[in-house]
Amino acid sequence: MARLLLSVATLLLFFSIATAGRLFTEIQPNFTASNFRFVDNNGAFLSSPNDTFRVALYNPLSQQSRFYFCVLHLISNVIVWAGNRDSSVTNTGTFSLSPAGILVSHVNGSIAWSTPPLRASVAAVRLGDNGNLVLFDANNRSLWESFDHPTDTIVLGQRLQVGNPVFGSVAASDLATGMFSLSLTQSDAYLQWKSELSYWSLSTDVRAFKFLNAEVSFMELNSSGLFFYDGVRNVVVWHLASSSPAGFRVAVVAADGRFVIRSYDGRDWNEDFAAPDDNCRLPLSCGPLGLCSASGCVCPSGFHASAESPTAGCSPVDGSKLASPKCDGGGFGTSVSYIRLGTGSQYFAGDYQSQVAAVSTFGACQILCSRNCSCLGFFFQNSSSSCYLLKDELGSLFYSTTEDADRLGYVKVIRNPDVTNDDNKSKKNFPTALLILLPCIGAGLLIVLMTTLFLWWRRLKDAKTRTVKLGRPNSSSSETDCIDIPGMPERYKYEVLEAATDDFSTQIGVGGFGAVYKGTLPDKSLVAVKKITNVGVQGKKEFLTEIAIIGGIRHVNLVRLRGFCARGTERLLVYEYMNRGSLDRTLFGSGPVLEWQERVDIALGTARGLAYLHGGCEHKIIHCDIKPENILLHDRFQVKISDFGLSKLMSPEQSNLFTTMRGTRGYLAPEWLTNAAISDKTDVYSYGMVLLELISGRKNCSPRGTSGSTDNGSDEGSVSTGYFPLQALEMHEQRRYTELADPRVEGRVMSEEVAKLVRVALCCAHEDPGLRPTMATVVAMLEGSAPVGEPRVQSLNFLRFYGRRFSESVGAEGVDENRVLYQGLTTGSSNSSTSGTQTSVGVSYLSSQQISGPR
Repeated sequence: MARLLLSVATLLLFFSIATAGRLFTEIQPNFTASNFRFVDNNGAFLSSPNDTFRVALYNPLSQQSRFYFCVLHLISNVIVWAGNRDSSVTNTGTFSLSPAGILVSHVNGSIAWSTPPLRASVAAVRLGDNGNLVLFDANNRSLWESFDHPTDTIVLGQRLQVGNPVFGSVAASDLATGMFSLSLTQSDAYLQWKSELSYWSLSTDVRAFKFLNAEVSFMELNSSGLFFYDGVRNVVVWHLASSSPAGFRVAVVAADGRFVIRSYDGRDWNEDFAAPDDNCRLPLSCGPLGLCSASGCVCPSGFHASAESPTAGCSPVDGSKLASPKCDGGGFGTSVSYIRLGTGSQYFAGDYQSQVAAVSTFGACQILCSRNCSCLGFFFQNSSSSCYLLKDELGSLFYSTTEDADRLGYVKVIRNPDVTNDDNKSKKNFPTALLILLPCIGAGLLIVLMTTLFLWWRRLKDAKTRTVKLGRPNSSSSETDCIDIPGMPERYKYEVLEAATDDFSTQIGVGGFGAVYKGTLPDKSLVAVKKITNVGVQGKKEFLTEIAIIGGIRHVNLVRLRGFCARGTERLLVYEYMNRGSLDRTLFGSGPVLEWQERVDIALGTARGLAYLHGGCEHKIIHCDIKPENILLHDRFQVKISDFGLSKLMSPEQSNLFTTMRGTRGYLAPEWLTNAAISDKTDVYSYGMVLLELISGRKNCSPRGTSGSTDNGSDEGSVSTGYFPLQALEMHEQRRYTELADPRVEGRVMSEEVAKLVRVALCCAHEDPGLRPTMATVVAMLEGSAPVGEPRVQSLNFLRFYGRRFSESVGAEGVDENRVLYQGLTTGSSNSSTSGTQTSVGVSYLSSQQISGPR
């Protein structure tokens, strides 16, 4: 008997030695493994049939404290899935398979991770060549798959379903669930911090292409990029990150919060896509309250680097402490105060924050934050009366002078009681003698101050005849024109701009006063340099007006003037660069088709910019030349209006006379051609014409028109014409809105959506300016906060005359398609002598008084 037992023990030991280190392609229940047992394979015990992937109890970066049950890509040695990510084991932890499923245990027998209860007993576990770990029953049916439970990585062929987020890890060596996640919804995809605050979305990334309006069901990574599918028809809704085919590609939520798509070429990793594209938009790019810029991380004014650790962010310099969301140490009461962040400091998630409802003043916003323990600060935007609360935890800031410049931030702090006590002690020990001397000292200082102020006043009075000269001190007489302009933006040397534009070699546009060139400043920032060539007396006035007034205007939908240059007769303006060019190139060009929602976003952004010009500035500004060429696009289809600076400042005395007809024919309001007053409603008309072009995807005046008809029986009502505004009116009368939409988006837009924009456009195009809505009302209609108005056909009948004139003349050789629309109306007008399509283009800075049109 003893010999038998010895023989069995010997066989078991031999079997254990024989199987130790062996790789399996399938395992059955009653199997156990540990890193120690399979140490020769780095803890791997199961491989895919082609040995591309392996299952192991593995320690990333060879640290010895955290081992994970995971799936490895063998060649790159990258973990693509981990089971016990939130409960690592040591090298003595074990993996075991039973009919109930998988169990990962600590050395003391406690459970680190296990599969959930299954609907049948497990018969086998296999690892596919795509990296999917699958549990099978006796009938070879899948019971559980690792692809359905992703960790931080998606591999080729893996689908991510809506509502199943992917969480990044804490670090490369610590696979525990981190703070950053990618969440997929039926309409978008978001990167979020702590599953609450979004800081990137698919729909706002210009690198994403939307093919149709449909609900997304799942996301899948393949060799050509990342695709988002409609689960009903299995068609592509979105496509992201097109790239060359790769044998192995992963999409990862990285530990720093970025969403990265990488491919492996057998030796190195290549980054195909990363979001957000600006690292300053990451939640903790510079730690809490750290200010991120192109030059690195600093602390905002009033803060200094925390002494706790390099990643601890910034703390108040006055000794107060940041408020806690738990209200410990004075979440309520008089100890709460606020430190204002410097101008230009924006929150990393500012584009995705939701404003607080029913809060319209700064004081109300501050009170709301003071009464909320979880509120650690707030941003208030004066122009829109918007309040944004920062809750639970503070992230990083980034510096920007272009985005919501009037959105100012405030951080809640708790005053240090020790500082207050020290102050009280110092007051108690205050020397009595000083109480006698202070009044005498104060009187003496007051006399000195008054004398200084008097001398300064005399000097200022004498300096009124002095001027600020543009140009070089010893330049020609053209340089001696003088003007005193406070708040002038940065002045650049001509040589700097000449070098930045490579001697003005890359022309990106042409305006009424000269060409526009692309340039790169010494700080590596891209700019658009407008070289004004038609500088006469009027041109110089408009140039000086633009640098004086436009330089101080800040709005997210207005192009920012960064600076200027004046040398001799040379006049140059330096604007921020809009990398997607003007709307006409995208709308009328041969590139990717603008989807309907993108058109709506462009219409809304343009309307917001105009509403700010009309009512949000110190001076009421009429653009006078709204057209697709003056609507520029940036990343994420950010919309900005350009060319609103080439005009003169109208004083109240000048405001009753407007001497020059401005704008571009085809977008000019009827009041330009009659004895009607010119007002902000003139821009509303031009906006309506642009909105119709957004709807149709072609120029309003085009010989490629379709026949429109109405049921009113009039001759004007049935005109075969390429004049789209008339077609829009006719289709509105017949309620046939879908026919007006750009055929390139056919099937991806509902009739109700087209009807809304057509009705708004026609309301803007009323012949009577008094019937046109304000741009603020247009914004409300597009946002849905105000009902869409009903166009008045009687005030739109002039479009029938325009359409007939166009139809009669469009076939004639050499005919200006825009000019013919105005031939009959401009006869006898003192301003009708301007030929061609475009007149002097400019902007008017107006007082609130009424402006009359040409007489």
